[in-house]
Amino acid sequence: MPTNDLTDFQFLAEHSVDIICRAGLDQVIRYVSPSSFQLLGWKPEEMVGKGPAAFILPEDLPAVAAATAQILAPGALSGSATVRMRKKDGTAVWVEMNARLVRTTSTGEPTEYVLVIRDISERKKLEDKLSALALTDDLTGLANRRAFDQALKREWMRTLREGSEVSLLLLDIDRFKEFNDRYGHQVGDDCLRAVAAAVSGAVRASDSVARYGGEEIAIILPSTFIAGAVEVAEKVRCAIAALHISHEGNPEGGDGVTVSIGAATALARVGGTMRMPESLLLAADHAMYKAKREGRNRVATSLLIAYVPGKPAV
Repeated sequence: MPTNDLTDFQFLAEHSVDIICRAGLDQVIRYVSPSSFQLLGWKPEEMVGKGPAAFILPEDLPAVAAATAQILAPGALSGSATVRMRKKDGTAVWVEMNARLVRTTSTGEPTEYVLVIRDISERKKLEDKLSALALTDDLTGLANRRAFDQALKREWMRTLREGSEVSLLLLDIDRFKEFNDRYGHQVGDDCLRAVAAAVSGAVRASDSVARYGGEEIAIILPSTFIAGAVEVAEKVRCAIAALHISHEGNPEGGDGVTVSIGAATALARVGGTMRMPESLLLAADHAMYKAKREGRNRVATSLLIAYVPGKPAV
């Protein structure tokens, strides 16, 4: 790099809010701009001579490897990665790393990387907030249907890996249409919020609660057999009855708000052809309507056994 270019580079680097680095093809840092101290608490001389593993969280190193492969691909010159960097005080900050491969003018051989590291912690907070909102039911504050579908799929994959079991509760507020007709939709919304809070307070920290749709709430119970599912369901049913919300159109519940709950359990075992976890959801739904047919304000169950085609994948 000619002297005037080097002077220009140093001027830009030393006055940049972003961290600017030069690193060899071995990814060892050769130069760090002074802004490293403001962003990370590391002085430039404390970073020089070290590689990515010294500052990037281990779980984010694969992203750096992917960006490096992207840069070295034929015809490519740059790559980027969003990772967490370790600050000197032990905390971590989200950054966006943009790297460009420098080649010699004469032969085109790569010589080094120039990296620009930008603090995106505020942007990341906003993204996380928007992501959470996209997965949250506005009325009840519970997870929404989209979040439920994702959680059920994840839990079933875990059940497959471990060869264990998973239970699902599906509850419906008894005669909720009559409740809305009698008391109005605003009171109906208040009722849904109260029921959602009661459910959340009655389950375990490991359980997932979501508004499945309308007045239906779903609860995923990891590593739980049918007996444990019934125990949780009864606890939820009693917690809602204990709210003592008046519902004169629900004689089965003593003129108070009650719920009917379907509890279903699936065992991950080799053999069978039923589609999972859809069949688990269908079984819980059938059990819930069974509870309604049998008089409401109660729990009904369903058990699925050995519905895993082939060998569970790890």
